[in-house]
This record gives sequence, structure tokens and C-alpha cells, in this order.
Amino acid sequence: MFNLLWLQSGGCGGCSMSLLNAESPDLLTALEVAGINLLWHPALSEATGSEVRTLLQALVDGEQRLDALCIEGAVVCGPDGSGLFHVLSGTDTPMRDWIVRLAARARYVFAVGSCASFGGVSSAGANPGEMRGLQFDGQQPGGALGAGFEPAAAGRVVNIAGCPPHPNWVLEALMSAALGELQAEALDELGRPRFYADHLVHHGCPRNEFYEYKASASRASDGGCLMEHMGCVATQAHGDCNIRLWNGEGSCTRGGYACINCTAPEFEEPGHSYLQTPKLAGIPVGLPTDMPKAWFVALSSLSKAATPERLKVNAHSDHIKVAPKIHPVNKKR
Repeated sequence: MFNLLWLQSGGCGGCSMSLLNAESPDLLTALEVAGINLLWHPALSEATGSEVRTLLQALVDGEQRLDALCIEGAVVCGPDGSGLFHVLSGTDTPMRDWIVRLAARARYVFAVGSCASFGGVSSAGANPGEMRGLQFDGQQPGGALGAGFEPAAAGRVVNIAGCPPHPNWVLEALMSAALGELQAEALDELGRPRFYADHLVHHGCPRNEFYEYKASASRASDGGCLMEHMGCVATQAHGDCNIRLWNGEGSCTRGGYACINCTAPEFEEPGHSYLQTPKLAGIPVGLPTDMPKAWFVALSSLSKAATPERLKVNAHSDHIKVAPKIHPVNKKR
């Protein structure tokens, strides 16, 4: 069996809520099929109090094997680096110190969600709690475990970034680890599993036709592309959100909400409203990944000039007003 321990630090618990939405199969069935033994989870396990403390101590002492340590939420390091803002109940030891000790025993260490990966929303603002990710503090390597921390397998912390991450991102990463297939080359430079991080949220977006012609929405209820005016950064955000749909059918952009790049470090403080696209001389500051500014300007001008009337109308409507024309089928004689 592949022993898994899940602990929560400074966060909202949303990653666990997302995980409970796993389907086909459900969470517990998926763990069973993969041979993953859930030693303890603060919301899913019955054990409490002294039972949990005994388990954690046995893992720290090496009396029980720990294959995977999952941390949800940013690590609380305050005040003044003491970690005393978050002490494990029933002990005098900060949760941060438990995490460090357990990570040293684990073969794999998973940062579940952007808070555990980079600090996330928990670290926003003045950050009085001194919240950090496990191996990153925002964009900077380091974090609670330090940049040089190397677990026995994968060679680094696996950052399943997202706010929250898709349940299958978590389960597929755990399954890969249980099969011994999650190696360093399976992670990108930020430690995110490449099976989802090598995609852009833009891939598969149902608004792509509007994007191609720069037929843009100007209100939240509009059907057009959300990039030009509404703050969407799906062309820069790493994730397969519009390919691997949420709850079988949804995503942020499908629901009419701009992508805010929640899988990236420091997404929580973009310097402007999430729903407003910052511009310079009328050109969006955040251009699509790999596209030079000059090419974007030229493409936008040509696209707008060629925009079909159907898209111009539908871009500013909350439903399809003009349907595509029906063309006769050309039969070969």
C-alpha cells in the first residue's frame, strides 16, 4: 500500500472541497483502486486528538512508512518566524515544524493548491501571518522547506497549483506517484505536473471564435471574448480547465467569468481589478503567451476588420441572437 497523510495549514479548505467532487470514480474509490492508503485527513478521518498525535509521531520517528505527504494551505511561519500563529492542537509544536519533520520522512511531498504551492490568497496583502508555500515564497524559490529540499522521489515538491485545483489533477498526481511514474521530468519549472500545466486555459474555450475575431465582451453577461476588456488571462494561464471540465461540464470562462490565472504564483495580487484588462495605448498589457506585441497589434486590426456580423452581434448579447448560416452540402456528381 501507498501511505498518504493529508494535513491542512493556513487556508480555506477549498482544495479538500474540490477533491470531494471527484467523479468517475469518486474519491474513495479512486484511492482504493490505486492502492493508496489514506492514513489521515482532518475532514475525512474519524481519528482525533491523541490518536492523530500518536500517528504523526510514529511517522516522524520512522516507525511507520510515509509515502506521500499532502499539505493544503499556506504554511504559517509568523509571528517573527516562530510559526506560533498555528500550533498543532494538543502539542506545543507549530504546524510548520510538524510539516518540516514529516516532509523529511516522505518519499513524495505534494503542495495541494496555490496557497501550499506559492503562498496564494493566504499570503496576500501585508501577510502578517508570514504565509509561504512549501518550496516557493511567491515567485521566489525557498518557502517553508527551502529551495534545496529534495524528497526521495521526484526530487522536489510537487505543486498541484490551482485555487482550487481540479480534483483529477490531485488524483492523477497521486496515482502517478503510487505507480512510481511521477519523476522530475514530469514537472514544469514551477513544480506543477505537466499533464495539466503544459496546456493553456485558452485551449478548448468556447469563446475562441470570438477571440480570433477580437469580438469582445464589455459586460459580464456578454458572450464575446473576455480578454480585451474583462481581464481574462486564459491565453497566458497554465491549466486544462476548458478541456478537463469541472463537475463534468463547467469552467470559469464557460460560466462567463474571466480566467484569473490561479495556477500561477502571485495571481492573488495582479495590481488591478480581476475583471479589468490593463492597457497601454489601447493594447492589453498581458499579451497571449509567446506572441510578440507587434504581431498582436497587426492580428487584432485584421481580425476586427474581418469580424462577421454574427459575431459582432452575439459578442454583446447574453444569448445567441444570430445563428450561423446553413450552407448547402456540395454533392459530387
